[in-house]
Amino acid sequence: MSTILQKYIPEEALADCIKLLQSEPIELRISKPRKTKLGDYRRPKENGKHRISINNNLNKYSFLITFLHEFAHLKAFKNHSLGIKAHGSEWQMEFIETAKSFLDKDIFPEDIKIAFIQSLNKGAASSCTDLDLYRVLKKYDESKSIFVEDLSDGEQFSLNNGLVFQRGPKSRKRYKCQNLKNGKYYMVHPMAEVIPLNPN
Repeated sequence: MSTILQKYIPEEALADCIKLLQSEPIELRISKPRKTKLGDYRRPKENGKHRISINNNLNKYSFLITFLHEFAHLKAFKNHSLGIKAHGSEWQMEFIETAKSFLDKDIFPEDIKIAFIQSLNKGAASSCTDLDLYRVLKKYDESKSIFVEDLSDGEQFSLNNGLVFQRGPKSRKRYKCQNLKNGKYYMVHPMAEVIPLNPN
C-alpha cells in the first residue's frame, strides 16, 4: 500500500496515511478521473471492508485532502451510524479531527494550509464547493487550466464534452452562459475548465 500511495501524496504525509489505512479494514481504490467527484466513500458490505476511492489525476495536495475528506466519512459512519447527513455536523467534526495532525506538520505549502484551515472552519462539503481552496489547489496541477471565471463576458469557449458556449454575467455563484447550438442558457461553475475559442 505504501508503494502505491507514495506516488500520489506528499512524502511527509505517507506514514500518517498508512496509520489511518491500518486503523480500519479499508479497501483503497485509485480511480480513473470522474467528472462529478474527486473521491467517494462506501460503507462495508460482504467483505466487511470500508471502501475509499480517489481520482488518479489529482495533484498530491488535492489527493491528500480528498483522502482525509473520505476517511472522515468512514469515521462519521462508524461513530454516528447511518442516520446522519453526508456533510453534516458529525462529518465536519470528524474531518477537522482527522485533518488536525496533518495541518500540525510541515506538509502543505502555506497558501494551501491557510485555505484548508479556512475551509474547515466554514464547514465546506468539499474542495470543489469551496472556491478559495479549489483555486489554490489548482495552482499545483502539472497542467495549467483555464476556467470560466478567467474569461470575459462575451467570450466563447468549449467544455470537455465539446459543447460551445458564450460567457455571460455572473449570477450569485455561477456564470450564465449561452449554449451556441441550442440557444439555451445554463449556469456554469466558475471553476469549470474550458478551451477559449476565437469567434468566427
